[in-house]
Amino acid sequence: MVNWDLLSNALVSGVLLGGFYCAVAVGITIAFGMLDIVNIAHPAFIMMGAFIAYFFNTSYGVDPLLACIVAAPFAYFGGRLMYRLYYLAFERHGEESLQGLAFFFGLLFIIEVGLLLIFGVDYRFVEARYIGPSIQLGFVSIPWRLLLPTIVGLAMVGAVALFNAKTFTGRAILAVSQDPGALRLVGGNPVHIKEVAFGISIATAIVAGALLIIIQPVEPSIGRDFIGRVFAICVLGGMTSLPGTVIAAMLLGIAETLTTTYLGPSWSPAISFGILLLTLGVRPAGILGR
Repeated sequence: MVNWDLLSNALVSGVLLGGFYCAVAVGITIAFGMLDIVNIAHPAFIMMGAFIAYFFNTSYGVDPLLACIVAAPFAYFGGRLMYRLYYLAFERHGEESLQGLAFFFGLLFIIEVGLLLIFGVDYRFVEARYIGPSIQLGFVSIPWRLLLPTIVGLAMVGAVALFNAKTFTGRAILAVSQDPGALRLVGGNPVHIKEVAFGISIATAIVAGALLIIIQPVEPSIGRDFIGRVFAICVLGGMTSLPGTVIAAMLLGIAETLTTTYLGPSWSPAISFGILLLTLGVRPAGILGR
């Protein structure tokens, strides 16, 4: 017999978790899907955002989300500088594949070790008024610590989609990996466009880090848990499709919570990536890929 209370709460939690995964994956959809940059260090920037939120929350009492929203512009310019270094060292010489991957692997470990040296290996958490309370709708409980990341995650995806649709730079981001030559003909500089897009990618990762530490305590090495997830969501959604990213994130979130509820958390990654393999077997381009 189906326990409808348990099933309903699992589905709601899955949708909320999927909303958070939107925030986690939107940056990799930009970097990997639109720019063809395999930024394997993306989860490390998420952890950096989480510890920025932790530092300002515990030291100055700043709301964790506000701390990372303030830090996001600095992350944007840092991301632009990082792409410029990547371009000068690898992409300009046509060596952006294996050498570029090694660059981001190195960056991943540098950030992780740096966070370990500064904050140690203990789990850290933040305090905010919305972390404990829940909204009760009948027998369904909606925790604010999950609802807020869902709202922010969907808002970030919506903002990036609006930017891509309504601005020249946004449309150029969609075009830059497909035909840089055509982009130059209409007055766009592919290097500059990629630099801006990569900066946006890093800024979204910093905000996603604040959302992560709102949901759960963190320590520096748990960022590795998200490496597979972010790339799976990007590929499953169709690489360049932001609506596809939302759908894929929701599917992954629901799959993980249902699996955790009925089979246990250890099965969660297997079921999630099983869905990815099944989808790619039926539709290799992803859900909304062209």
